[in-house]
Amino acid sequence: MTISLFDARGTPLSQQKFNWRELTPKPLSKLDDDAYTRVRVILLNGIEQQANRFQHMCGQFNPDLRRALADIRRVEHHQQTMVNWLLGADHSPLETTIGFEQVAIEVTAAVAQQEPDEYLAQTYRFGLLEDFDHMYRYSALMDRVEGKDANNVLQCYTDILPGRPTSVEHRAPEDDLRHHYDRKTADPISKFNALTIFSGEYQTRDYYMTIGPTFSDPVARALYAEIASIEEQHVTQYGSIIDPNETWLEKWLIYEANEAYNYFSCMETESNPRIKAIWERFLDYELGHLNTVMELFKKFERRDPAEILPEKLPDPIAYQSQREFVRKTLSEEIDLRARGADYVAKNDESEASLEYRQQLNSTGSPSDAAARNYRWHPGTELAKKSA
Repeated sequence: MTISLFDARGTPLSQQKFNWRELTPKPLSKLDDDAYTRVRVILLNGIEQQANRFQHMCGQFNPDLRRALADIRRVEHHQQTMVNWLLGADHSPLETTIGFEQVAIEVTAAVAQQEPDEYLAQTYRFGLLEDFDHMYRYSALMDRVEGKDANNVLQCYTDILPGRPTSVEHRAPEDDLRHHYDRKTADPISKFNALTIFSGEYQTRDYYMTIGPTFSDPVARALYAEIASIEEQHVTQYGSIIDPNETWLEKWLIYEANEAYNYFSCMETESNPRIKAIWERFLDYELGHLNTVMELFKKFERRDPAEILPEKLPDPIAYQSQREFVRKTLSEEIDLRARGADYVAKNDESEASLEYRQQLNSTGSPSDAAARNYRWHPGTELAKKSA
């Protein structure tokens, strides 16, 4: 299935309505639903959350756009509500955390493989290995705090192994800034990919900053603080690959097209018919939003949206296990580090990052403490219960 962005009108904005029953749907089951359905839910919540953040900021600088922004933003707020409320109470905060890291690993790996720009693909692989290690540290914490096996959440799609150690991921701010794509020459999928991963990482940063202080276990509190700091670095990294020379309306076009692309990707691969119907509905809503913004782009910038957008949506994101790609990346790139905007061998790190890391770890590393004496093996819960 392909979708033409210039022919598909979607649902008119005036017809996009909700009621409270719709906005609080029956949630997923962590055991009965496929893990990739939860991956889609978490990612799409992040996509909507970042769109909301952008639109509020856009309104502060563009008074002529405020009414249109408010109209679309209200609908997208309710879309986010319906998506986010699909997460059920059968997930503990730590199990939801494992879900967040599975999103980071599987989606970033898929995006890295479809990215046509090698520098951007390298950037995704670089961040991927750090999120992979976060999964391992949180799995160790889950074993410590809840006595649970993280694989019950992951459903065997994602490995639980160390990546680039979290304790060495801390970098000086200047070493998290990357080269940005060129708005005039970049492939549209590169712009979509950047927004998708930026949105997902921003959501993860905010979630860890919110949930971390609610734990009583001191190791848990410290681990969330440490990994939230890395997620802030990732938000800096992925935000910096977006061209700052794009106009507000140009960015808004890309945001709406990327939302449509993500709902399209989820709709094409969703195995749960009830959830698939939500993705299909919201794809039509986003196409309606996109057409509204196209008209604003023509009115205020007097430019053709075809200068910015592809004729058709790209092939959908591959929602399937990325285990072999992750293992290959792990074996080949675990020792890469960042110096300025470049990727270097670990012996070539900047003094600024070495000093920054030494200070942060001067009283010990929470991520090292959380995983001390931990090694995942199948059947953790059953083994402990029978012991």
